[in-house]
Amino acid sequence: QAQLKESGGGSVQAGDSLRLSCTASGITFRSYTMAWFRQPPGKERESVAAISWSGGDIVYAAPVKDRFTIYRDNAKNTVYLQMDNLKPEDTAVYYCAADFKPPSTPWDPHYSQAVQNYYYWGRGTQVTVAS
Repeated sequence: QAQLKESGGGSVQAGDSLRLSCTASGITFRSYTMAWFRQPPGKERESVAAISWSGGDIVYAAPVKDRFTIYRDNAKNTVYLQMDNLKPEDTAVYYCAADFKPPSTPWDPHYSQAVQNYYYWGRGTQVTVAS
């Protein structure tokens, strides 16, 4: 049974950093595009970043580009989100998601940012940034 488990959330001050981790089990990790999404209070879930199976292709949402870094360790079945210079508007529940995409599949950044294209989801971890 596939399972994604996030960790690393918390409450911080503006300008601080956090690193989120998501460890997968029950799937062939290197056959999946991995992504982070977030859902701010009272808003819809939105894309943060996505990474291809190899880590060679990455896409970021505009609000986090140059502040957040997504990377993965296929040997550990884990994807990470390093979040620097956090802002109050980054406050949200952060979700990890997986989309089956074998290595032969061409990278499509627009496809990889769409919530509806992801089948497996974690339960989320809360990130709260105070001003």
